[in-house]
Amino acid sequence: MDELLANTPLWAGFISFITAQAIKPFTGLLDGNGWKWKMLTTTGGMPSSHSSTMMAITASIAMLEGFRSHLFALSLIVSIIIMNDAMNVRYEAGKQAEIIRKWSELLSDIHKNGSFSAENLKTMLGHSSIQVAAGAVLGVIIGCVFTYFREFHG
Repeated sequence: MDELLANTPLWAGFISFITAQAIKPFTGLLDGNGWKWKMLTTTGGMPSSHSSTMMAITASIAMLEGFRSHLFALSLIVSIIIMNDAMNVRYEAGKQAEIIRKWSELLSDIHKNGSFSAENLKTMLGHSSIQVAAGAVLGVIIGCVFTYFREFHG
């Protein structure tokens, strides 16, 4: 258990994830959508917590192991795959879910007495490129700062 608690990249990723999720309700205020508590626990939104988490881990590994390490290479490639997935696959799935939600609203109107509800369909699955970039930048900052203070300045 001590080794787990001493794992700086793990903690950098965890702190970055929590920070990104905590920022999401505030970004709704900035873009005019208002405060939304559900953004604390949902996927999608600004910034990408997936990107933030992975880039914090990657930055921490880079600081501890160096840019030439195999672990850094693995972490960077997995980070790129996750960010690509967030921008492309999940983003497109979210656009499709939005269309399905609109059709569901029509069906719901037709079947008023049924248990079907259009609100049950989640449409925010992925991220725009700016959301992924913001998450990546947040992750690099948190990963570097956390690792610096924990490993080199503690």
